[in-house]
Amino acid sequence: MWRYFSGMCVALFISTGASGQSSWSFNDKLDLQVRSDARSDRDHRTQYRIRYYPQLTMGENWSLNSFIVTGNDFSSSHNTLFDGSSQQLHVRRLYVRRTSSAGKTEIGIIPTYKGRVSSTGLSKDGWIEGIRHVVNLNSHHAVELVAGQLDNQDPSDALQLPAKLDYAELEYSGRFSDKAGFEISLERMTGGNFVRSEYRYAWHPQHEIFIEWIQRLDQSRNKAIIGVAGEGAIRNYPLSYFVYASRVDEGLGSRAELTEDFLGYGHGFSGEIGGSALFAEDAEWFIRLDVVDKVERILTGLKMKL
Repeated sequence: MWRYFSGMCVALFISTGASGQSSWSFNDKLDLQVRSDARSDRDHRTQYRIRYYPQLTMGENWSLNSFIVTGNDFSSSHNTLFDGSSQQLHVRRLYVRRTSSAGKTEIGIIPTYKGRVSSTGLSKDGWIEGIRHVVNLNSHHAVELVAGQLDNQDPSDALQLPAKLDYAELEYSGRFSDKAGFEISLERMTGGNFVRSEYRYAWHPQHEIFIEWIQRLDQSRNKAIIGVAGEGAIRNYPLSYFVYASRVDEGLGSRAELTEDFLGYGHGFSGEIGGSALFAEDAEWFIRLDVVDKVERILTGLKMKL
């Protein structure tokens, strides 16, 4: 399996004469997950996920990046065991990135995020066919501009050139202090105009509260989230957690459905706890509960980074 992924990635990235230059280097990351998905409105499923992140650095500021992952949907990267139609593997991203002290630029089939993925942000396994430009105003404030196509949501067609411009985002992010940070953005996507805002406050170095909000401007529809997340320990055994309550109006449509772990419309609750698996280095277990109106889901599993 590993040789297959490495071979496919090298085929994507080899460039004539690159191997002879000491400033060029190849790096990659692989993470694996297996989970049990017990959901009240469908049959129980056992699923797995493989995500591979190859990168070819080209000098001090340039890199060529890709993302190869299982799953057959924009917001899903899991295949279901014993389901022959579910065994999918696609290249979802391929883009050039230039970084400097002033910011960064990404061009191609780019990620949906510039850093951390928020609960109101688009799925971290999705893609945008276009360009992202981030300008660091100073060490604590930045402006981000993204433009491209989001309408193509089939992973098998992710590497197609954009046929139209249907996605635009202008975001301002910053920090009020070492403990408090925020984001606010104007978005044009999925046939609507939106304002997204986020506030995070760390009352302890390892614990924070977050509030997120999406407002559709052409309709009275919104999504609201409030929660806490962090890390702790029980008898010196480290644990991580997050808990949040949410409300999602049905009129948000695809803007809600393309976010991370979308379960349904209405009032909801999500909570997860996880910790290190003692049998292997860089392996973690997790247990998660999601409830949206009458739909319940319990996820349990293991994930590992290589």
